[in-house]
Amino acid sequence: MERPHARPEPHGERHGDGEGGLSRVPAHLTGKPLLPLWRAVHERLSSGRPVRSVTLRDLDEEAQAALADLLGSSSYPGSRVIVRLDRLDAALAPLGLDGRAVASAAVGPIGNRAAERERHARERTGLWSWLSAHPVVVRQPALVEWVDRLRADGVPREGAARLRERCERALAVLEVLPLSESLPLPTLAAREVGDPHALDDTAALPSLVLRALATLRGLPVPGNAQDRRALWGAFGVDCDSHSTSVLALGLRPVGDGPLATTLRVWADAGHAVSITLDQLSGNDDVRQPFPVVHVVENPSVLALAQRRLGTEAPPLVCVSGWPNSAAVALLRRLGEDGARVRYHGDFDGEGLRIAAHVMARTGAVPWRMGASDYLGALREAGAVGPEPGRMSPSPWDAELSDLIGEQGVAVPEERVADLLVDDLAAVTRG
Repeated sequence: MERPHARPEPHGERHGDGEGGLSRVPAHLTGKPLLPLWRAVHERLSSGRPVRSVTLRDLDEEAQAALADLLGSSSYPGSRVIVRLDRLDAALAPLGLDGRAVASAAVGPIGNRAAERERHARERTGLWSWLSAHPVVVRQPALVEWVDRLRADGVPREGAARLRERCERALAVLEVLPLSESLPLPTLAAREVGDPHALDDTAALPSLVLRALATLRGLPVPGNAQDRRALWGAFGVDCDSHSTSVLALGLRPVGDGPLATTLRVWADAGHAVSITLDQLSGNDDVRQPFPVVHVVENPSVLALAQRRLGTEAPPLVCVSGWPNSAAVALLRRLGEDGARVRYHGDFDGEGLRIAAHVMARTGAVPWRMGASDYLGALREAGAVGPEPGRMSPSPWDAELSDLIGEQGVAVPEERVADLLVDDLAAVTRG
């Protein structure tokens, strides 16, 4: 049976990619009639697995003729045919070629999808291990939930390397928040990321940062521009420095600036004072004659100290829940000026997250915030109280978080307020 021969297309001679030590592939082998064969071979070899044959379907007469010529068949193979690779290699051997080399020349370099999948899996594992162990996450265990949510979302199409790069930039921003001095958002982005527009709403980075900030505060991820601005503002970014303030009692700075003078006046009168971030942005000396500054989470504890101690109250700061940028700025200034900052908060999941945040951001140390303190408070409370909610690790006392979770009872700071004020009275007597 006489078979029509496919007329080769005018590709000229094409060079192979060097696989198998081969250098040149005749143009007629890579023409249109044989392309279905080479595409099938390329697809199967790119799997990275052993390949014995390929299946071709819907071959037209021209393709059947070219394939019969290549394999030395005396008849057309039909529109559907299985081609064994060893037979294909044998047919190409007189030309010093094999199926891999011709498929590479006709279609392109042959990949290895199995190896790529393994590489991507290693990159993903490395990404999550690195992120979980990052110092910013370790210092603020509430961010573990942020990491877990990112892991659940999976690696985007752009790959683990790009996601890691974006996380590195996000962590650089998170490391400095809340700010001790209010900054516009573009200024923060330029200073920490090197691009004033990197934290714009249209960029990919701010969503990572805002998700982390929402996790720290136990809030839903902001869904509109107003909520995003409010969350940035809570951490000292692009907010009104006159409305961000922190409550304090008994601060008697040794400086002679307006803030130091004002604080001494209110302390001598036995009154609490609200200090704004704008006031803390100045150069007033806030060094205290007392070596220790105590910090509480709840304003009612500060109010009790004011009633009981009045003008004799030692330095006491109240962060009022999650500390804003004014609270962080004041505590940092006090610590930098030599004071030992001691912190107490609620014995529940949120209280532990706030405590870890305060200690990580300001260098504060725990004040009656250990496992034994919790057990003592629980006994005083009669082992009854609200549930502790979602628990997070307590880095300063690894046993504390597990203990509260096991007991299933929270102890609000107000329940131990008398004990805390007794400590403050002892400081005054000392």
